[in-house]
Amino acid sequence: MHSPILAPVVALVSWSMVMWAWMYATRLPAMFKANMKPDPYAPRGEQMSQLPAQVRWKADNYNHLMEQPTIFYAITLALALLGEGTGLNLILAWSYVGLRVVHSLLQALINKIELRFLLFVLSSLALVGLTFRAAMAVL
Repeated sequence: MHSPILAPVVALVSWSMVMWAWMYATRLPAMFKANMKPDPYAPRGEQMSQLPAQVRWKADNYNHLMEQPTIFYAITLALALLGEGTGLNLILAWSYVGLRVVHSLLQALINKIELRFLLFVLSSLALVGLTFRAAMAVL
């Protein structure tokens, strides 16, 4: 039998793949429209900065989904292995995923930084809660 906390892990990975597809569905047409040729010698980010902001926002968010969520994956897998993947831990995990999905949509569509920051802080607090509860289970 698997731990229920694995469901939010799969959900966030799935959402990351949605953002990956959305990134390329907007980036590739924009690159073709701008007649861009990939240049491996261009300074980091210089070429992509030529694309419209609304196109870059999807890629920025995809990159964000490869950053802090790695800690989420580690802590939720630890909780699953500890047999602590239910109750409040499960609520915190789903909260983290929900907040990250809303953060993604906000960044990809309107990119209001103040709201994004609030969502990031709230999701980080859920992650802190998961980490604290995992530490308590281990100690």
